[in-house]
Amino acid sequence: MRGIVILSLLTASLVYGAANGYVEVRDMRLPAEGLTALKVDAGAGSLEVTGVADANEVVVTARIVVAAKDDAAARRIIASDMVLNLENEGELAVLASHFESSLWSWHDSPAIDLEISVPERFMLMVDDGSGPIKINDVRGDITIDDGSGSISLMDVGGSIRIVDGSGSIRVTEVGDSVSIVDGSGSITVSGVGGSVFIDDGSGSIDVSDVAQDFIVKDDGSGSIKFAGIQGRVETPD
Repeated sequence: MRGIVILSLLTASLVYGAANGYVEVRDMRLPAEGLTALKVDAGAGSLEVTGVADANEVVVTARIVVAAKDDAAARRIIASDMVLNLENEGELAVLASHFESSLWSWHDSPAIDLEISVPERFMLMVDDGSGPIKINDVRGDITIDDGSGSISLMDVGGSIRIVDGSGSIRVTEVGDSVSIVDGSGSITVSGVGGSVFIDDGSGSIDVSDVAQDFIVKDDGSGSIKFAGIQGRVETPD
């Protein structure tokens, strides 16, 4: 069964300036009863997710930034091209956040910065275009498919699987295993309750305090450092 988000709070804060362009802020809430995970499909913009103990809803604050000649033009772009909705699909909370047009140049592409809080028991599935990702205090499994931008995950109870194009990756304090497939950028992993598996194109790798195995399938270029590995270690010759 599919249900549309309950907009218990919707606000708009409008700013126009040469540096940031037009800015609009929207808040969305979705009751979490019967839900087990959040699925995010995001385009350009930052993404921050925080798990909250005993929370009973998913809360999203979206900061929409559009470079346009005036406020009216920016509002037209938002009305015609923006996708921003939060709804439930079965046991999933699903957040879509992107602009549909592909005609933007690199310097004026609209962006949506997301701040999200979820019940800490949730699993997360993130498909992200560009921009930094930060996730803290989530107890469920996390999967991330990211185009570019830094990734930081801390205090995760389940397993982590990351497929990343470019950007640094930092993962600390994980209850289960960590799997990373990375194109470029440094990778730092510490405090893992399971094993660590890495397939890396380029960039340094620094792994420490792993309860099980540390395995690097491929490392195109960059140093590999490790310490405190309790299981077996396999790195490219």
